[in-house]
Amino acid sequence: MNEPPVVMIKLATGGAVPTTNAAKRVNTDFKLVRLGFGGAAIGLTDYVEQFNAGSSQNRAISIGAIRQAAAGGINYFDTAPGYGNGLSETLMGEALRQVETPFFLASKAHLGPAGSIRQSLENSLERLQRDQIDLLQIHGSSYSAEQVEHILKPGGVLAEMQQLRDEGLIRYIGFTSEDNNDAVYQLINTGEFDAIQLAYNLLLQHPYEPTRPFGSLFEASKRGMLTVTMRTATSGIFQKWMQLVHPSNSFDYTESLLQFVLSNKLVDVALVGMRTEAVVQSCLSVLNDRAGRLDIDALWDRYDI
Repeated sequence: MNEPPVVMIKLATGGAVPTTNAAKRVNTDFKLVRLGFGGAAIGLTDYVEQFNAGSSQNRAISIGAIRQAAAGGINYFDTAPGYGNGLSETLMGEALRQVETPFFLASKAHLGPAGSIRQSLENSLERLQRDQIDLLQIHGSSYSAEQVEHILKPGGVLAEMQQLRDEGLIRYIGFTSEDNNDAVYQLINTGEFDAIQLAYNLLLQHPYEPTRPFGSLFEASKRGMLTVTMRTATSGIFQKWMQLVHPSNSFDYTESLLQFVLSNKLVDVALVGMRTEAVVQSCLSVLNDRAGRLDIDALWDRYDI
């Protein structure tokens, strides 16, 4: 297998050139591969397709997929306590404790009252069998003005996360969002967040509109934030749509959907749910197929000149 394509993250000792204009806020002493292991699929029962996440057989298969991903060069793993009431984190912890190569581990915590972020993290660390994780993200979908105030106020969620970072329990702070509303830009513009995870794929292109240009991908990248995508392969929505339009169509669009996101140079890591070793191998093949990349900006050109 060819060496996996990487995101050149500025090293803590000072050298590599990042793929975006700003030096990344996230510093590692290894290269982050652009394909990340998304933990929702292994923790959630019947997510996208029928699947009993908690069965002993499927737990073993999921652990095998995680280890296969690490063996294949994937070194970004994302999970959350909300993925199966801690199951995804438990499986990640079991699988990754035997991985000797360096990796980047991210989890999340939901908004709540004072102290809830700390409690959530402590529970996550126990399930993940670790004393520290690399990235803790606010687990959000669409933020209201009141939630932004709750995050940013003195002694609020951001301050609590910064305290956890100062204590060495986490290294970086981020947030996730499926929206592209004003709240997202408010959080980006604070300059306090190191990473953003957002919904971006062929169907959800609102974070990146190159002809204007505008979108949260642009703004986050300008500020050197690590940019991570969720729902990279549309969480099965595009595939279901194609089946409804043309029931006899058996073509697997997953490869094309993944290539679309990987073609965007502002995307640092594209998360994909991978439940089996076979799916891991398929995704790694797409990652290494640079010939399948496209010029997204040209795709947006509406004028035939």
